[in-house]
Amino acid sequence: MPPFVEALRPHQWVKNLLVLFPLFFTDRLYEAAGWIAAATAFGSFCFAASSIYLLNDILDRHEDALHPKKKTRPIASGRLPVGAAWAVLAVTVLITAGLAALVPVGESTFLVWPATYLALNVTYSFYLKRLVIVDCMCIALGFQLRVLAGASAIAVDASKWILLCTFFFALFLAFCKRYEEVGRQAEAAGQTRQTMSDYSKAFLNMVIGPLAALSILSYALYTVSPETVARHRTEQLTFTVPFVCYGVFRYLFLVYRKSEGGDPAKLLFRDVPLLMSGALYVGAVLVVLGTAGAGH
Repeated sequence: MPPFVEALRPHQWVKNLLVLFPLFFTDRLYEAAGWIAAATAFGSFCFAASSIYLLNDILDRHEDALHPKKKTRPIASGRLPVGAAWAVLAVTVLITAGLAALVPVGESTFLVWPATYLALNVTYSFYLKRLVIVDCMCIALGFQLRVLAGASAIAVDASKWILLCTFFFALFLAFCKRYEEVGRQAEAAGQTRQTMSDYSKAFLNMVIGPLAALSILSYALYTVSPETVARHRTEQLTFTVPFVCYGVFRYLFLVYRKSEGGDPAKLLFRDVPLLMSGALYVGAVLVVLGTAGAGH
């Protein structure tokens, strides 16, 4: 693909599907207006995320050039000149704002959500990514913002359990990514990011296991909470928990046994069992909620 498109990292847009997540757990699932609002919000966050990837690649281009994998990125390799990268960045920010303006939220606008996301990640790019643990927590907060934004776009309240599940699962993914990065000699030696020297496999092992358990537990508690049962008029969402369990355990297997996990977005599409578990999970949710809706 053209270097400027590659620099947007469109494969990473899969993370922004979290913006659509609240829609799947509301009565607006089969409303066209709900889908239009959620899809527009999704598009806004996709370009917001691409803006941050461009900014990071511009700032880290010299360090990335020393990395065995990152050196092939368009900016680090010189295939996309820095001046052109800044121009593409300006365009993506404008598209982010334009799409956000099309999603009104009550008396305000949806723009506050991608703006907050951009502010968090700009701070991360310039400073917070150098702070051990804080760097991973910033990633988790970014995932939470996606869920909150998706709920705001369709005018519903995000479940507290879903927000907790999102936070724990995003932390789980972030620390798994650090585990894979620490395993590489180049990053462990500090050639790219200084915080890599602050992490160790022993420490990461201590946090990854509990975070995996908390991710599953918080989702399981969401499916049986009185608020969820009352909202969806069914207790059958508990049958979707095994798919979540398998997905988390499969990811752990890939991280520890296959030394993967550095790029969750690519791994989702590359690993067939993981992809199938995600598809089956979505299918199970649609069946459960569709059956509950038909019964009422």
